[in-house]
Amino acid sequence: METMLAEPSKWDEFLAGYELFRDPLLCALIAGGVLGFLSVYVVLRRMVFVSAAVAQSAGLGVALAFFASIHLGINVEPVLGATAMALAATLLLMTEPTKLRLTRESLLGLAYALAGGAAVLVGDRIAQEAHDIQGILFGTAVLVTPEQLHTVAIAATGVMVMHLWWYRGITFASFDRIGALVQGLPVRLLDGVLMVSIGVMVGVCARALGALPVFAFSTLSAIAALMLDLRLPWTFLVATLAGAISGVGGYMFAYFYDFPVGGSQTVLAGFLVALAMAVRSLMGLVQKAR
Repeated sequence: METMLAEPSKWDEFLAGYELFRDPLLCALIAGGVLGFLSVYVVLRRMVFVSAAVAQSAGLGVALAFFASIHLGINVEPVLGATAMALAATLLLMTEPTKLRLTRESLLGLAYALAGGAAVLVGDRIAQEAHDIQGILFGTAVLVTPEQLHTVAIAATGVMVMHLWWYRGITFASFDRIGALVQGLPVRLLDGVLMVSIGVMVGVCARALGALPVFAFSTLSAIAALMLDLRLPWTFLVATLAGAISGVGGYMFAYFYDFPVGGSQTVLAGFLVALAMAVRSLMGLVQKAR
């Protein structure tokens, strides 16, 4: 009698290859959570396009690292290139635009367009790494190396320790700058810590996950949390959870339904915003009914 063997389900395949998926899932969890936390500052300080420009610059940094290695014989770690360019863009955007006779929007547009265009040009000269460049810009990479996971984990730990330690000062200086100056807080130092934190996290996470999902984590997580009208500490917590859910949930969705990872994580982050809007509308209807 011939025995029919049932094909393993997608879930069975996932469990069998869990060790292969463990690192990208952990990386998505850590990156999504920390970028979700920082997204509250990004959105409330109206710096959404700062995040986009810094993420795009990180992509350019990776492309330049490949270019230096292939054409100049200079071995530069791509994560160093991403972090350096992300920090350079962050420092540029911290300058007072009126000194350059520009508006803030003009400076942001310049940084975003210049970094994006340069990444395309550099990518055209490193055809053998074109797939990696696509993965960095749009988050199509499925695997995360142990080195990338360690780098993201170390950067995330440093950023979170600093932000939890200086939480009151950074939030005070971010949302009531004049009051913080009157109280004698080092506002420029606190601003610098915040901007460098964003630059470092965007740089290392863009190398591991791609610029598109990094931008989504660092903006949409806070937008979803702010929809719920919570107190500030709860807003930070919900934004952190939203980022982590977008990272892990998006990866799982991409695996089970064969979609690109970065696009899935970005769409899930957007779906959480829509869900928060629905919850807010429902809460409004309940309050009116009372």
